[in-house]
Amino acid sequence: MIQDIFPHVFHNEFEVKSPAEDSYFFYFSEGSICLTEGKTNTIPRFSALEDEVRNRFMSHCDYLFSIDQMDFFLVDETSVSLADTPGISLFKSSILRELTPMWVSFSAVCASQLHRFYSSNRYCGCCGSEMIKSRKERSMICSSCGNTVYPKIAPAVIVGIIHDGKLLLTKYAGREYTRYALLAGYTEFGETLEDTVNREVMEEVGLRVKNIRYYKNQPWGFSDSILMGYWAELDGSPQVTLDETELSTAVWMAPEDIPDDFTNISLTHEMILLFKNGKINETQGEKA
Repeated sequence: MIQDIFPHVFHNEFEVKSPAEDSYFFYFSEGSICLTEGKTNTIPRFSALEDEVRNRFMSHCDYLFSIDQMDFFLVDETSVSLADTPGISLFKSSILRELTPMWVSFSAVCASQLHRFYSSNRYCGCCGSEMIKSRKERSMICSSCGNTVYPKIAPAVIVGIIHDGKLLLTKYAGREYTRYALLAGYTEFGETLEDTVNREVMEEVGLRVKNIRYYKNQPWGFSDSILMGYWAELDGSPQVTLDETELSTAVWMAPEDIPDDFTNISLTHEMILLFKNGKINETQGEKA
């Protein structure tokens, strides 16, 4: 999955650091990300910039995290412009899934999550005063009332429902993403994760499930989420009642009928491929 970047090691401990010329930087603007131009698009380094531009960028950035000994910074797009930066350009954020190798894609997704956090908390939700970045932890603090805000991480479930040797696959309604997926949804207040599984399955396809079994989790920076994967068995009728505001289709599919167009990035795809390749069963979950 996208966070599996071994042998590289991700370091997200909060620090206050100054950039070096060989440090990597992220620059986001209106849903786009700055990348190097060329045969392979990747994250730019400060050293790729001309002297005047480099000095300006390095003076308006914040340390985010490291991978191995590589430091990554976020440039404040409200303070500096991307104009006059030959060799780098803005690309639509949909490119994040396609960046290679995996540590490049993972770092870009993590950076985009932190960028959303900083840019959406410029003003206090309690009193409206300006928020400032903490020098002690990864948070934003109100300059007036002291209200402290941390990065949002929303828990959500992914559910693989199995019945009579088939897996329930769905497609989202009204989205650009057109591949098959598993049922998914966010945890509401007062719910356990298993409660979320039961509610989402009933709401989206009108089915009941039993023998809910935890599989694995995944940080998913695309939606500021932590995803929890579960296997479950059908309990009752397999007749689907589709919530057409959420889904365009939901079908029971045998392993041999599942398409081969899945990647190794997401928990959803990993679970679908486990089923397709015969590595799980209805009573034991994933085989050892």
